[in-house]
Amino acid sequence: MSVSKESLFLNDLYASWLTRSEGMDLASQRDMFEEWHLPTIEPIDVTYEEVTANGVPATWAKPLGAAEDRVIVFTHGGGFVTGSRFSHRKLAAHLAKLAGVHALIVDYRLAPEYKHPAQLEDCMAVHKWLRTQGYKAEYTATVGDSAGANLAISTAFELASLELPTPAAVVTLSPWLDMEIKGLTVESNDAVDVLAKRAVLEMMREMFLSEPADATDPRANPLLNDYTGFPPVYVSVGGFETLLDDSRRLAELIEKVSGEVVLDVVDEQQHVFHFNAGRAPEADQAVSRIAQWLRPKLGLA
Repeated sequence: MSVSKESLFLNDLYASWLTRSEGMDLASQRDMFEEWHLPTIEPIDVTYEEVTANGVPATWAKPLGAAEDRVIVFTHGGGFVTGSRFSHRKLAAHLAKLAGVHALIVDYRLAPEYKHPAQLEDCMAVHKWLRTQGYKAEYTATVGDSAGANLAISTAFELASLELPTPAAVVTLSPWLDMEIKGLTVESNDAVDVLAKRAVLEMMREMFLSEPADATDPRANPLLNDYTGFPPVYVSVGGFETLLDDSRRLAELIEKVSGEVVLDVVDEQQHVFHFNAGRAPEADQAVSRIAQWLRPKLGLA
């Protein structure tokens, strides 16, 4: 199988980041990662509204004609260190539009200024705010990419641990889950993954966690959780990713307890290839499959 010419836009962007980031300070790296929105074509008929949800900055993406009482809470990737609601709003809007729901993109606090579990605390604050605004848990899904996928899962577990209503579904895009970085594909896919190299993962982990022992904290490492009774999960990942093993192991954990999970591996695609939404067929088709799976989970035909 060969990838589309259009999908190579993301490959080139990632390659440029690695070249440009050498010797760059964190503030400049964050500015550079804001370019993550560039591959994503702006979806039409979507409006945006900035809000503060229990003290947490967030942006609503509201597709025209979408169900106003259904919401996906989107947590952005970037290794817990970079990324924002602005770098990810177009991607979230594509999924929201296809699913026919609203999306709330969360600007949680970033490491290293704010270490784990600050990011999870912000996500919890947002979900509690949604309940006060009348959005029901059974009409809510948590969605995230990379580190944001980690938070999408961890938030559902945290809600359950506090005996609060859990989301109807969880969607993970190229999830980064294993803070111990033990996945076999970290090495076997190193030559083909343009961005998520071991050194990058280790650097971001060090900024995210306060202590090395936190790598085995189930709230930071979702692969150490028991998925009995967990909401249905959709996992979408590229075949060229160093983090592919994280997705495989997640699916195995859910299948082991007879939970509901879909593992969708798209051949030869890069980390969060979904950023090519509106540009490349591989991304458009993957996002469409997620939306079709998500609609009935949120009570939509």
